[in-house]
Amino acid sequence: MSSAKNGRNHAGESALHRELKRHYSGASGEQEVYRHGYVIDVVRPDALVEIQTRNFAAIKQKLFALTAREPVLLVHPIARIKWLLRQDGRGAPYRRRKSPRRGRWEECFRELIRFPQLMAHPNLTLELALVEIEELRCDDGRGSWRRRGVSIQGRRLLRILEQRRLHGPGDFASLLPDDLPAPFTVRQLAQTAQLPRRLAGQMAYCLREMGALQFVGKARKAYQYQRVAGA
Repeated sequence: MSSAKNGRNHAGESALHRELKRHYSGASGEQEVYRHGYVIDVVRPDALVEIQTRNFAAIKQKLFALTAREPVLLVHPIARIKWLLRQDGRGAPYRRRKSPRRGRWEECFRELIRFPQLMAHPNLTLELALVEIEELRCDDGRGSWRRRGVSIQGRRLLRILEQRRLHGPGDFASLLPDDLPAPFTVRQLAQTAQLPRRLAGQMAYCLREMGALQFVGKARKAYQYQRVAGA
């Protein structure tokens, strides 16, 4: 049953989401299928596929409902390479440059803080896709003050560079650096992995909630963590 027949409007669907949906459909998948009370991005013989580019909070209840019934593959793209295409107020492109920022696997924890416990569910697998994208920006005066009024018009997929599947606490713990002290603090994690302090804290919190890390004490005022055996 199509999404249109179930009252779901996809007029605002991003190009990036649409292109990833096409990729993950492959030869055997069906797009926009109504199932278990929800419209599923892609239904394949092996799993239900949900593609979420951001805002994991928006699909929390949906994932709880679906994983109780069938295997679910949650796909999250991370921009490893981003091109910024600038347009003037009339829509004419005048500059294209590469963003200096390069996405990393660990950025998934910024979103996983919405439901870290669910990631230990046997029916849920996370697939991270490092991608090259193009972001369209327009000098229309409608964007945020941080971008001086430049608005983001959309993002499109150029190519998928690498994919990584994470299923269960052990797979997520594999994102920790090999040379991390034992035990370690969030500050040590940030320094060793060269991550922002906030992201390192989100990573430690998620791994603890998944059952991959545990508290083992304090170093001065900082909590110390260590890996759970078998994770």
